[in-house]
Amino acid sequence: MIRATSVQAAGAWQGAAADTVVLDLDARQSRHKAMSGIGGQDFLLDLAEAVTLRTGDAIVLEDGRLIEVVSRPEKLIEIRARDESELARIAWHLGNRHLAVQISGKKLRILSDTAIAGTLIGMGARIAEIEAPFDPDGGVYLAAPESCGHHDHAHGHACGHAHHDHTHDHHTHDHKHGHDHAHDHGHKHGADCGCGHDHHHGDHGHKHT
Repeated sequence: MIRATSVQAAGAWQGAAADTVVLDLDARQSRHKAMSGIGGQDFLLDLAEAVTLRTGDAIVLEDGRLIEVVSRPEKLIEIRARDESELARIAWHLGNRHLAVQISGKKLRILSDTAIAGTLIGMGARIAEIEAPFDPDGGVYLAAPESCGHHDHAHGHACGHAHHDHTHDHHTHDHKHGHDHAHDHGHKHGADCGCGHDHHHGDHGHKHT
């Protein structure tokens, strides 16, 4: 089976395509997959790294022929809001959940999800179930983190990982128990703790008289 080892972005290639593949989002995020064009051309997609193909991209076969990519219609939720501020808040919420989001004018689109739909309604969003091609914007990549990479053309996506900062406050408490004692709570977490940071909590001295 003929292989395809590179992709050209929409608008970056010219001429007539030898065939066309119609793919949903999951299939368009493949790195190594056997595919068949609607005209009957079979080939093995064999890319060096995972990419997200978009409508209008061209998969380049080993013999130089091009296979045009078309996004298959999928069940989606289309989201509207009262104003741009509210829409931005909803977009932040979706991004925080690492969901793929397509921005379409003053609307957002995500893959259909009953639980998310309920949450959106609770936030005051107006939603509608539609069926349409899904081309999410950059910023969220759905594959496992070790597969995260950048396209070799204009559709680069950054891997999304949420980082949370936790601040712990330590308070000194003075208690009168009729005796003196001191507690040394010094903790140092080195590389073997798995967190990659040194944490010093110092001495917490308590004097009880």
